[in-house]
Amino acid sequence: MGAPDYESHRVASDYLLFHYGSAADQLPWPDGPVDALEFPARCAALVLRHASPGLRARALDLGCATGRATFELARGFDSVTGVDFSKTLIDSANAMRVAGRLQVTRVDEGDVLTPVFVHVPADIDRGRVSFRRGDACSPDASGAPYDAVLMANLICRVADPAACLATLPDRVRPGGVLVITTPCSWMEEFTPREKWIGGITVDGRPVSTLDGLRARLSADFDLVETTDLPFLIREHARKHQWSMAQASVWRRRVAV
Repeated sequence: MGAPDYESHRVASDYLLFHYGSAADQLPWPDGPVDALEFPARCAALVLRHASPGLRARALDLGCATGRATFELARGFDSVTGVDFSKTLIDSANAMRVAGRLQVTRVDEGDVLTPVFVHVPADIDRGRVSFRRGDACSPDASGAPYDAVLMANLICRVADPAACLATLPDRVRPGGVLVITTPCSWMEEFTPREKWIGGITVDGRPVSTLDGLRARLSADFDLVETTDLPFLIREHARKHQWSMAQASVWRRRVAV
């Protein structure tokens, strides 16, 4: 399976269904892995569970795609910014912010397609959310740190993961929370092999993605928790991609 073209409308439609589609539209089989649905909402819930009560002003969803987790973070933060490199995905997220719903195409089998509507949950205040294009490997243009940063399934999809991680001490306020999820799917289509921070062998020793995160974050962050989060991406009615993301929760260290 090749790398997706994140500027294609087909990929945008697939992401919208993955982020906002009903359980029946994503998984028409009651015996399927229903616990793998609602992945963006579960990522945001992990952030909200660890966010400090006094640090709930601003959050960043870095690599937001079509923005479901961005909206979910607005349940607990006054202002949430979603950033993604893809213009098409950001345009889709902004369309959801304005209208609250969009029509997407669900692939059923071969050329058999079904138009369905996807919705932002009605109890979310969309006015708290904004979206913009940005590069995860460059310092944040806003200049101010955030109380929480979510990076959901992003780190193994950027060209320079170490450069991305190096921006995080400035992006996260002391005492703030950082949540990184990743399926650890390192691919040269996205990241040159020499830039991989995990899935590699160094001096005969295997280095995991979590090892790579520890090596680059531990000077400024404390590792609070690791957990596993399943997710499911529909290809068509009878084929789904099931994956298990590793989530790590980090607290920005406060200077003593």
